[in-house]
Amino acid sequence: MPIHLIKLAVGISDPDHLAEVQQGRRFVRDGVAVVPAYTRRKPRRPDEVTDGGSIYWVIKGQVRCRQRVLDFEMMDGDEGETWCRIILDPTLVATLPQSKKAFQGWRYLEPDAAPPDLDDAGPEGELPPHILAELRELGLA
Repeated sequence: MPIHLIKLAVGISDPDHLAEVQQGRRFVRDGVAVVPAYTRRKPRRPDEVTDGGSIYWVIKGQVRCRQRVLDFEMMDGDEGETWCRIILDPTLVATLPQSKKAFQGWRYLEPDAAPPDLDDAGPEGELPPHILAELRELGLA
């Protein structure tokens, strides 16, 4: 069973902004367009993440979208530090907004704790995401 990651999208205002920033980082790997994300530490359970897992992006205090994780690569930085490059599918999938407090780095996210995709949200997902988010903040949804 796949496991997911959750990470803050620092400096990003909304999913469209994230897509715009990632467009500038996109590259082709093995004939397929991918986008990178960077973090200090590689997950200790990479096979579970790459077996269908996604990275869920926290934007302005709420999980707003996800991307499928394809691979992990360790990279050497310019100043001798080591980074983990997370190779992602460029497709952003909108999720039902879910509040999340700030944290550093990334965390594992169990499948049952992950918010559903907005397309799969059912009747509740018919409202625009910003209204759903506001209702959740007020404890009404």
